[in-house]
Amino acid sequence: MSPQSPPKLLLHGCCAPCVTHPFRMLRGQFNVTVFFYNPNIQPVEEYKARLNEIRRLSIKWQFPLVEGAYETAAWFNAVRGLEAEPEGGRRCSICYRIRLERTARNAKALGMECFATTLSISPHKQADTINRIGREIGYAAGIRFIEADFKKNDGFKASCDISKREGLYRQDFCGCGYSRRDVGKAE
Repeated sequence: MSPQSPPKLLLHGCCAPCVTHPFRMLRGQFNVTVFFYNPNIQPVEEYKARLNEIRRLSIKWQFPLVEGAYETAAWFNAVRGLEAEPEGGRRCSICYRIRLERTARNAKALGMECFATTLSISPHKQADTINRIGREIGYAAGIRFIEADFKKNDGFKASCDISKREGLYRQDFCGCGYSRRDVGKAE
């Protein structure tokens, strides 16, 4: 009798530094594939920098990486009218939903049992909002969402420490041009 394989999980990753700690936490319980789908990241040079860094980490740490399309027009259409929203407002909830819906669809298409996201590692993101949206999407799509608040128990600090050790590029804003505009205003 052979041991049962761990469930396959598609982990949405917004950038290499944010993948580090969640990946290490999840890899013991799941067979993790990372999914880079972030149509919110602006400008395109920033997007390419984050994509290249997550590619580099996937090679070094030997995890499978699935790259989603860079669909900025669809993202801008979805958040139209919410440009003045503060970081963490309605625009962010729509952005979470867009990325988690695509992650759930891809997880199902790839025959995976569940999906998750690294978004809750950020001290600027509300895990309860992310988890509620993930649950709703998982229920509607018929696939299990793994809830987490990766910043707990010094998770964000751990991701920063790992990123330093690995020499990873670490940005100072969420990704969209609106969050870049708001850097430092919330402090």
